[in-house]
Amino acid sequence: MATEPKAPKKLTSRRMELIRIGVATLTEKGFHNTSIDELALAAGVPKGSFAYYFGSKDTFTVEVIETYGQYFVKKLDRILTDQAVKPLERLAVFTEEAARGMEKYSFRRGCLVGSLAQELGALDDRIRSVLLETLQTWQGRIRTCLDEAKAAGDLMPEANTPELARLFWYTWEGAVLAAKLEKSRAPLDIVSESFQRQLASLAPNAG
Repeated sequence: MATEPKAPKKLTSRRMELIRIGVATLTEKGFHNTSIDELALAAGVPKGSFAYYFGSKDTFTVEVIETYGQYFVKKLDRILTDQAVKPLERLAVFTEEAARGMEKYSFRRGCLVGSLAQELGALDDRIRSVLLETLQTWQGRIRTCLDEAKAAGDLMPEANTPELARLFWYTWEGAVLAAKLEKSRAPLDIVSESFQRQLASLAPNAG
């Protein structure tokens, strides 16, 4: 059976450059404040190439979210599976690294998922679905880390790790938005420290 020829390297690199620029721009400006003209200009490609590669802005956005989600899962796995660090301490490592990342870009960028979620009412349902799936994947990584802490005896057996994982991401996404608004890492530190205190209260020897 014949296979489809691979896309020329130059075309593939241009397509990936558009996605890379899309991640940065949509994270900072959102969906409706980002134009196809702006993306094409930043990537150095004709506007017609955008339609050739993606067909529509909605399809492009779905691919941007999926690419960002895959990148972020690798980051979570690197931190949350580090056997040299205790499970609960890994969460603090993640939040600290994330806070430094926001500082690096002067709090202009936050989380692509959180940024786009603010525009959900005006977004295609495909985009909503991939945003939700991405967030649930991240929640799963946090839950796995918390389950490991439970197995190690650092959390009491009845600790509801699925609920804790959801709580973490809901509050963390809010903190990221607040950090952009305040141009300060303080909201991130508040959520991180509060969550660590809650986990400490669920330790078998707490109280």
